Amino acid sequence: MYLSLGSNTGNREGNIARAIAALGQRGVRVTRESSLYETEPLEIKEQPWFLNCAIEAETERSPERLMEVLLEIECEMGRERRVPKGPRLIDVDILLYGADILKEPGLEIPHPRMAERKFVLVPLAEIAGEVNHPVSMMAIAEMLGATADQSKVRKWRGKSSAKVKRKS
Repeated sequence: MYLSLGSNTGNREGNIARAIAALGQRGVRVTRESSLYETEPLEIKEQPWFLNCAIEAETERSPERLMEVLLEIECEMGRERRVPKGPRLIDVDILLYGADILKEPGLEIPHPRMAERKFVLVPLAEIAGEVNHPVSMMAIAEMLGATADQSKVRKWRGKSSAKVKRKS
């Protein structure tokens, strides 16, 4: 499974690191982590730039229970949902859950807007460029090449290369 993490308030790098650590404490084992990328806000431009990354992880949890865990982590870290698409301390989204396709209130897998978001596709392509999207059947790297999103996404200077954790 693949998750996207982002933060644009407070200690952005620290927020992402805390969220990743919290995943591990809740039965979600991170196996690969992309570099951090600094990304331009898309819809509400008047807010700080984001740091984003993608992770590959394993869990025994169902997609529904995983989503509950992600929301718990966001809440415990202090995320407040005041303005849609606005500033956030932490945001964790399920991008892909194997080849599962799921559409329920509050949960859609694969993430319904990932093909339109370079801030998702660039880090995801770094660690899973060859993985196929279960609906379009395009590889993530192909989706990145085809996206109309022209927003700025740059590797963050505070983190020079991908952290890759090997499966044990």
